[in-house]
Formats: sequence, structure tokens, C-alpha cells
Amino acid sequence: MTFTGLLLLLLIAAICGGIGQSIAGYSLGGCVISIVVGFIGALIGKWLAAKMGLTFILPVEISGETFPIIWSIIGSALFSVAIGILSKGRSPLKK
Repeated sequence: MTFTGLLLLLLIAAICGGIGQSIAGYSLGGCVISIVVGFIGALIGKWLAAKMGLTFILPVEISGETFPIIWSIIGSALFSVAIGILSKGRSPLKK
């Protein structure tokens, strides 16, 4: 994987993580946390898609790595909700 490919993958993960957190209504942190949430969301999303026998929706291939955009957003939202429920002390996003 090239350095440019890695940076692009990190950017896409941050965007997906941020969208997932917005959908869930919980902000877990800043940009670095959004990247982590995006990658964990991609893992959760890939696992869910495999268990339900569904295909990847809007996959992006960067330097040989496939990143499922929609499943990453869904997985990020589920992960954010789970963390929000477990950490009862955090407040949801303010409107």
C-alpha cells in the first residue's frame, strides 16, 4: 500500500465514521476517533454483510484494499450506539 493510498483510506474512514456518529447521535471524539470508528465500522459492516449474505454496497478499492462505504457507515452507527449505551455518562450530540 502506498502512502497516498493510506492517507486516502484514512480520509474515507474518517468521513464514514463521522457520518455514522451523526446518524447514531453520539460524538465519541475528534478526527482520530472518527477514523477509528470508521475502520471498526467497516469491520462490523463487512461481518454483518457476510452473515446476512449481502453484497458490499458502494465498495471503494484503494491500493488493493476494499473499503465498503455504506457498510462502514452502518457499522459505525451501530458501534457508536453501542458505545453510547455503554458509556451512559456521555451526552448525545447537541442540536
